[in-house]
Amino acid sequence: MRIGELAQACDVSRDTLRFYEERGLIRAYRLANGYRDYPAETAQLVLFIRTAQRLGFSLGEIASNVEGLWQTDKPDQAVSALLQDKLALVERRLDELQQLRAELRQRLTLACPLRPDPVQGDSQ
Repeated sequence: MRIGELAQACDVSRDTLRFYEERGLIRAYRLANGYRDYPAETAQLVLFIRTAQRLGFSLGEIASNVEGLWQTDKPDQAVSALLQDKLALVERRLDELQQLRAELRQRLTLACPLRPDPVQGDSQ
């Protein structure tokens, strides 16, 4: 499958595919004329990458996990484990953001919002 066909099949740009290839996420074979030729299963991989990005995975995270997912006997369980880990990370981050929001709201009630917290003391 040539790059234009793959781009159209996955609704991504050719530049996106070239970028994924540079990052080692997908592989193309070079034809005698220098054109890229992608295996048919690359479309499924590109769609997986796009979905993973929408779910908050970085390209680095995707790259470090994609090989293992293709080689495991139980890819559904492996993906579920990755999603559970990502959900736990998101929940921790949400907790941190809620704590930050509460502190910002509390500081807005002070005459000098940037004064060090008297409970923690002045650490300087």
